[in-house]
Amino acid sequence: MKAVLCKAWGPPESLAVDTLPDPVPEPGEVVIEVKAASVNFPDVLIVQNKYQVKPDLPFVPGTELSGIVREVGEGVHHVKPGDAVVAVGTHGGFAELARMRGDDVMALPEGLDFETAAAFFMAYGTSYHAVADRGGLKAGETLLVLGAAGGVGLAAIGIAKALGARVIAAASSEEKLAVCRVQGADDTVDYSRENLRERLKALTGGRGPDVVLDPVGGDYAEPAFRSIGWRGRYLVVGFANGDIPRLAFNLPLLKGASLVGVFWGDYVRREPENCREDFRRLAQWIRDGRIRPHISARYRLENTASALRDMADRKVTGKVLVLP
Repeated sequence: MKAVLCKAWGPPESLAVDTLPDPVPEPGEVVIEVKAASVNFPDVLIVQNKYQVKPDLPFVPGTELSGIVREVGEGVHHVKPGDAVVAVGTHGGFAELARMRGDDVMALPEGLDFETAAAFFMAYGTSYHAVADRGGLKAGETLLVLGAAGGVGLAAIGIAKALGARVIAAASSEEKLAVCRVQGADDTVDYSRENLRERLKALTGGRGPDVVLDPVGGDYAEPAFRSIGWRGRYLVVGFANGDIPRLAFNLPLLKGASLVGVFWGDYVRREPENCREDFRRLAQWIRDGRIRPHISARYRLENTASALRDMADRKVTGKVLVLP
């Protein structure tokens, strides 16, 4: 099979497409013929040895994929050869064939095609866990989404609207904000040219947003927290900016606000039944037309490094796919 191979830690350009033996499943594993794999920010970090998961070199990156089961190992009974499935793991997805843990593989929900499924689970699972579970967003409340044009950001917009909330989307260009409006954002902030705090004050009548979703970190975290409303919830999702911000503890005190961590990967492992219920609800919302993943680009397997570079340079809106 052909696969993208990380032979040494480094930037996306150090990746190469190589020919490897077809994988054979160990007990508890599944081999999948990959139809589509999505690019996520952890894929950019893991090849640079900057992620909390550190596979042994060499390895095939790629966390999220959909496809057809080729073969199952001993002890796997919930899927069988020929089944359409989706998988979310730590690596292995950017290849013609992927060997995944059986626990990371589930049947493709009814009504989802391979591309939608590959673009769906990680971003929408993260955003639903963040917004609905950790943030407790309610109908009539206001959600501010930082980095709103990314995969997690756009997913959060759709989920918040499905919950009946108002959404303020913040991003770095008018082009990105236009995509946010198509996905349902009620108001937008271009923080490359507008003062974030002043704009939020104007948009909320001085009250501030009830919930802030932040997958970016960096310089906008503190002004966003300073703008949060009374009893607000600030959702720490990730640090796509590359800078982990520092926050003075008096700010949560003065706002009566909560700083809430969102670690979807451990949520999946620790609370699998709650996670499955999330996906059942999200899949139904897709079938009902209430949410729809935004796929902005598709890359061939040999162009995977370019896909990761675009993600690293924050040129991506929504989700991008690698199609073996």
